[in-house]
Amino acid sequence: MLPTTHWRIHEPSEEIRNRLVEELGIHPVVAQILINRQIRNPDEARRYLYPSLKDLHNPFLMKDMQKGVDRVIRSIERGEKVAVFGDYDIDGITSVVILYRFLSQIHEGTVHYIPDRVDEGYGLNREAIDQLAREGVRLIITVDCGTSDFDEVAYARSLGIDTVVLDHHEIPDEIPHAVAVVNPNRKDCPFPFKQLAGVGIVFNFLIALRGRLRNAGFWNERPYPNLKEYLDLVALGTIGDIVPLIDENRILTKIGLDLINENPRVGIKALRESAGLGGNVIDAGVASFSLIPRINAAGRIGSPREAVKLLLTGDAAEAAQIAAQLESYNRERQRMEKNILDDIFARIDPAKDLPGRGALVLSSTDWHPGVIGIVASRIVDRFYRPTILISLRNGIGKGSGRSISEFNLYGGLKQCESLLLSFGGHRYAAGISIREENIEKFKTLLNGIILEELPVTGLTPQTAIDAFCSLNEVTYDFLSQLEELAPFGHMNPEPVICVRNVQIASPSIVGNKHLRMRVLGNGVSCNSIWFNKGHILDRLSGSSMDIAFTPQINYWNGASSIQLKMKDMATAATA
Repeated sequence: MLPTTHWRIHEPSEEIRNRLVEELGIHPVVAQILINRQIRNPDEARRYLYPSLKDLHNPFLMKDMQKGVDRVIRSIERGEKVAVFGDYDIDGITSVVILYRFLSQIHEGTVHYIPDRVDEGYGLNREAIDQLAREGVRLIITVDCGTSDFDEVAYARSLGIDTVVLDHHEIPDEIPHAVAVVNPNRKDCPFPFKQLAGVGIVFNFLIALRGRLRNAGFWNERPYPNLKEYLDLVALGTIGDIVPLIDENRILTKIGLDLINENPRVGIKALRESAGLGGNVIDAGVASFSLIPRINAAGRIGSPREAVKLLLTGDAAEAAQIAAQLESYNRERQRMEKNILDDIFARIDPAKDLPGRGALVLSSTDWHPGVIGIVASRIVDRFYRPTILISLRNGIGKGSGRSISEFNLYGGLKQCESLLLSFGGHRYAAGISIREENIEKFKTLLNGIILEELPVTGLTPQTAIDAFCSLNEVTYDFLSQLEELAPFGHMNPEPVICVRNVQIASPSIVGNKHLRMRVLGNGVSCNSIWFNKGHILDRLSGSSMDIAFTPQINYWNGASSIQLKMKDMATAATA
């Protein structure tokens, strides 16, 4: 049946749109998209279209930033051994790399530690703290973790080790008694932007630390570090953690992607080559589907330390060797992911199982805990339900969850905490630990919470239409203006345009599952591609259609053409 989603159409704001068009010289559709993103005056629009590091907020607005910076400086002055302790995903890995690289260049006593996903799990743990204590560490800086590690921070303190927490996850009822807990989600934190990735908080910490050292004359006889060189990694960590690409995240990501394309570090260049990207432009989408999964594969299948080594090395031969190993891990990850997906699809009959179901909670002893998070994302994409997949081992389940925009997953889990051993995360992604015997009760409780909170339409996939135009307006100049809105991601999605009353010609299936068509209207025609929709080929008729799409430039064999990436379509009368 067409359309396949519920269309949500933004109402045009003609007066504001006309002002933006007049003052900025932009296409009316681009102006309307800015309005849809809550950008409503020309000055805001200029900052949005042309991000600058000058627009970053003062990092010292973050609660405890001063305390954390002062404690690190004290370690440098005393010659204390410092450990950077991070998570094993892309956000944690990039956070470890940029903080370790900065500190190790000015302080010899710097080490890094990332726990094993399966054997140690997420966050600080006593065995790791014991090991660091034996090595003489006196300060642990946690990155992309630590906010929930109340007992572990206390244990470290009992061994004479201080802790500084740099994290972005939701704040539990208590925070650890660390020297500093730098997390903009703290209720007492005045920092104006709350949705930084962990690596964004670390970057702000480096700005603050560099500034304090400058004031103390530390750089008088040393090269002054250029923090911009870290933004390629900040961009990857930010994109990979699926935080909103607005405000500071947009600034850091846009400049970081430019750096990846203009002057990639040795490790990223090797990763590009192993992924077969050649000279392709790396945008947020390519980073998400090509670079980031290979870095994440180290923490999922192998060791995250391999990814850290790749991103730190300046040796091209070593980088190529590690990138090849990550490529192997990524292929294994894809195989595991397919097996789990096949298992889940065999269990779920959409017609019978989805009506009345608010959440999908599934478990198995056969699933590798390193890949269930990414599979949960695939299930959300397919069935549009908050999803938690649980890997069982010795009666204990380690779960990874992903959510839809309408439901705060962390808030939902908080209402279920009596059934959980532990949980953490944020609105869109979270992790849990649970006893096997509590899974059914948890499933029932979470399902009820979601159904009570969301209307029926909240569990129906939606397509947000940004604006209408005619097909002959979709030109190279128009696409060039749309590109200024990138990078695209959460809360800054790819623009979706609607053109009414077009004809569909020459539909065919390519790659076994994708639908290719010609679209004709307003005296012009365009190629289009609708990914994973080959199965609706027989539903297309010769009647006039309204189409929703993202226009893009398709490069093939040295030539370029405008292509419409389809989002949905409906018969003109229906839409």
